Amino acid sequence: MQIQPYISFNGNCQEAVEFYADVFGTDNPEIIVFGEMLNKQEAADLDQSEKVVIRADLETDETRVLLSDIPPKPQDVQGDKMTLVIFSDDLDEIKILYYKLKVGGTVEMELQETFWSKVYGSLVDKFGVGWQLNYDDGRMSQVV
Repeated sequence: MQIQPYISFNGNCQEAVEFYADVFGTDNPEIIVFGEMLNKQEAADLDQSEKVVIRADLETDETRVLLSDIPPKPQDVQGDKMTLVIFSDDLDEIKILYYKLKVGGTVEMELQETFWSKVYGSLVDKFGVGWQLNYDDGRMSQVV
């Protein structure tokens, strides 16, 4: 069984997919926009329909993330309902991902040692998505 994250955006999903593809070194993510599903007249009648992503798949070596645009709701705050957590036994990978994801975002905790991880950091990226990055040097299994 696999559980895959599904991230929703308020109209900037395509930009987010391109950003994450660059961060994680993913080539050619699959993106389906609403305008592709309509005939030309239907698409012309809908404002910005060609840019609305109805489904995008972003795959890394071990994980598949699904993404799409959703209509904004007045009280929804982008990214406030979930955080993506990365575990890696490659310290350089953690550092590279952290520095790429923090561009244009807000750092909540700089990379630092904690009681559960030799190196941990958390941030909210420029799309409002929360990230926690953990260097798994074996200590995590001792804490849990």
